[in-house]
Amino acid sequence: MNWLNDAVVYEIYPQSFYDANGDGIGDLEGIIQKLDYIKDCGFTDIWLNPICDSTFYDAGYDVTDFYKVAPRYGTNDDYKRLCDEVHKRGMHIIFDLVAGHTSVMHPWFLQSAKDEKNQYTNRYIWTSSTFNEDEDGYNCISGSHERNGKYVTNFFWSQPALNYGFAHPNKDWQLPVTHPDCIATKEELKNIIKFWMELGTDAFRVDMAASLIKGDTDGSFTKALWGEIREFMETLNPDALLIAEWGFPTDAINSGFHLDFLLHSGNKAYTSLFRYEDGRNTTDLFVGNSYFSKEGKGDISNFLDRFMYDLENTKGKGYIGLITGNHDIPRLAYKRDVDELKTALAFVFTVPGVPFVYYGDEIGMDYIDNLPSKEGGYNRTGSRTPMQWNGEKNHGFSTSETPYLPTDQRENAPTVLKQLNDENSVLSVTKKLIEIHKSHKALQADGKFKVVLASYPFVFERTDGEETIFVAINPSGKDLCIEKPQFESVLLSQNAEIGEKIELGSAGFVILQC
Repeated sequence: MNWLNDAVVYEIYPQSFYDANGDGIGDLEGIIQKLDYIKDCGFTDIWLNPICDSTFYDAGYDVTDFYKVAPRYGTNDDYKRLCDEVHKRGMHIIFDLVAGHTSVMHPWFLQSAKDEKNQYTNRYIWTSSTFNEDEDGYNCISGSHERNGKYVTNFFWSQPALNYGFAHPNKDWQLPVTHPDCIATKEELKNIIKFWMELGTDAFRVDMAASLIKGDTDGSFTKALWGEIREFMETLNPDALLIAEWGFPTDAINSGFHLDFLLHSGNKAYTSLFRYEDGRNTTDLFVGNSYFSKEGKGDISNFLDRFMYDLENTKGKGYIGLITGNHDIPRLAYKRDVDELKTALAFVFTVPGVPFVYYGDEIGMDYIDNLPSKEGGYNRTGSRTPMQWNGEKNHGFSTSETPYLPTDQRENAPTVLKQLNDENSVLSVTKKLIEIHKSHKALQADGKFKVVLASYPFVFERTDGEETIFVAINPSGKDLCIEKPQFESVLLSQNAEIGEKIELGSAGFVILQC
């Protein structure tokens, strides 16, 4: 359908990837210098977390200038050069677009916060009075500026919501989506998209994609907005794509997106696989009841129930993104041993969907507990530490005495250099899984999916034309046995023996070409 079908995406948190100028913060030049590594791993596309100028109260998701690269990362020319170098290697680049809000220090907001009316008065959502209590449940900040009113936020206090209008306005301060000022906000979003596309951007991952129009209970107004944005993008480049941070693929893809992540759909989706809190506080990084744990207490149907629904309802329309992790959640390696980690990776690369690998997950970088919050990270900070390239100072990330965040100083912390020539390393297994995924159409996003056994182990088949791939995954610590299909070759296995039957040991898996 588009270039996502056989894609394998690498997510880069730019401030923590590679520091080329020694100031302690990763930059665009550093990414350019590491493109050959990314390409050699087998990745086809790069998702770049926010790079626009920012106050960095929320790591770049609080933009102060939508048309300028933050100076700590480089310049707009550096971004264009990055796009050019990515394209030379046959890859695509995905730009992280913060569409729903800005920083409180954005010039638009500073104008909007003034008492006298101006062209930006309605660029943001303000209530009619600083002291009113009738806010319809929206998060509001009061007493901050000279304007009489409270501003609505999308996340932190520092991220005021841009005004795309209300689906069903019922207060004097709520404007309809047809209001000229709300239309002006939408047109400005188109200008931003066009600007970065002209510099070489191939796709946009939209932060909080469902948040733009307020009070849209049935999603119809949001669907219309993103449908219009998609049509606009296609007039500029028919191959350009929209990727949502929505968490409900059926809703997102039917609203004009090409892909959405099955992430925020609750414990019956991503968290039941890798980070099942079992009713605990969401900051508790509990693993034991996850399906991918040697304790064997999980239930794959918690994932499958939602996954199969979205798979059926997005077929032929778009794709589901399957992540190893990202900048907002604990790393996959946290509280897992190497075998458990490899088994989880085997799952991500063989079930239907587009695999997304968070930088460092390909070597098994770990979450670091108890780090002070950095740029609004809080408990997310431990997943944002610098990439570990080698055993040198700051693990080769930076020559600075004060890097953006400390690297993992624990004994045996994984590095790229240590794993490059070790065929049993997490990096080597990740490369093999990527190669298998890319070379077998049955394993790509459009390949058909048949569940054979939905328990421990999880057994399924992927097919495309005459090719069938048989996959059996046992995340538990128990030895399990299953029937053996007729097969031509073993593509990859771990802790598995194939005789009259298939014996799957603790954290074992097997991928067979039939």
